This record gives sequence, C-alpha cells and structure tokens, in this order.
Amino acid sequence: MKRLSSSKRVVSNEVKGDIEWELRPGGMLVQKRNMADAASAPMIKIKVSHGSYHRDIVVPAQSTFGDLKGVLAQETGLEPKEQRLLFQGKEKDDEECLHMVGVKDMSKVVLLEDPASKERKLVEMNSNQSVLKACEEVAKVRSEVDKLSEKVIAVEANVRAGTKVAENEFLVLTELLMVQLLQLDTIEADGEAKVQRRVEVRRVQGLVDTLDHLKARNSNPFSSSCNAVPMSTKWEAFELSSTRITQDWEVFD
Repeated sequence: MKRLSSSKRVVSNEVKGDIEWELRPGGMLVQKRNMADAASAPMIKIKVSHGSYHRDIVVPAQSTFGDLKGVLAQETGLEPKEQRLLFQGKEKDDEECLHMVGVKDMSKVVLLEDPASKERKLVEMNSNQSVLKACEEVAKVRSEVDKLSEKVIAVEANVRAGTKVAENEFLVLTELLMVQLLQLDTIEADGEAKVQRRVEVRRVQGLVDTLDHLKARNSNPFSSSCNAVPMSTKWEAFELSSTRITQDWEVFD
C-alpha cells in the first residue's frame, strides 16, 4: 500500500492514456499544448484596443494570453510584464487560453499599460530630461572655459619667452575662472552630467594652478622656488564655501 501511495504523485509532464499533461505556474494541471499542433491550429483575428490605437492581431486560436502579450510586445514596444489584458471587462492571467474564456475571431481585447511601469517610465523620462538640461548647462560653461584656456596659453607663452606680463592680467583671468567654477556649482547634476561637471571643475583647477605658477615665475623668473606656490591661499582669497565644489575638488586633489 505504501508503494502505491508513493507512486501517486503529480509531475510536470505526465501522460495519462493518450493525453499529455503539464503543470502550469500556480499549480494548475492542464493538457499540454503541442507546438506543432498550435502552429497548424486555426488562426483568429483579435481586435486589440490600446488607448486611441486599435490593432488587429492574428494568433493561433489555442494561444494563451501570455502568447498574445508576446505578439503585442513586438507591435507596441511594451514588454509582456508591462501589459495588462482585459477581456469582457476582466483582466486575464498569462496562462489562460483564449478559446477557453470565449475569445473568438474578431473578439475585442483591451490592452492597458501597467500603472507601475508607466510611472517608472515617467520618472526615467523626467530624469533623462534633467540630465540633458544639466549637460547643456555644463556645455555652456565649457565653452567659456575654452576661451579662458586660450588666454592662459597665451600668457604662458609670453612668460616662457621672458616677456613681462602685467600682474593684473593674472588676477583677471583667475577671477573669470572662479566665476565659471561658481557657475558649475549652481548646476544640479546626476549621472553623465555629474561626470562632465567634475571634469570641468578639475579643468578649472588646473588652469588656476597654471596661472599661480606662471604668476610666480613672472614675478621672479630666476627663483627656483616659484613652483612651490601653495594653492590653498588662492582658494581662501575667493572664500569658496560651497560644499559641492569642495567635494568635487577633493576628488581630483
């Protein structure tokens, strides 16, 4: 008796006579569909309504709603997990067969996008727009820094050639670079925009550093200690109190 009871267990692919069964998700035991038979089964046209759009979808009559979602994914771009299918006002599960619930040729099915998926896409879209806007703002600063960089290069060429440069020129260029640094501080950036902002912060730091060394060399071209000018006094002079700039600065120090 024990041997008989132990043999009475449900398995996924069990043959009972001429009928083969399979265990569907959720524990439902149903007749296994033969894919070759499904391909040769009668085809039906289903009128799918999705908002203001209407599509005629042709599928085998014995398809499941999960199969229908797979076809709709190619038509709409919505992943199956993002879809909700309603027939006669009731949402249908993926494993339910079309013909078993009364779906026939020219039947109407309503497609809805899952609310959670729609909200997630909206958040992503807003985030992408914010990143794009931040990238554009960083690009404006980059354009200004490009112009200032050319002036720094010109000053460097004069100093290395032994030409005396006015002290005021170093001060003005440094102040203009600091203005751009403060402008970077006002940009709320995430993702790629944050990376670009940090690159520009580092770039401005490098240019100010170069100006400090050039200023020291310009003042005393024969001094061997002109390369030891501390940077901290320069930043203290401009009273940088922004936490974000400080953090970005420390990353590249």
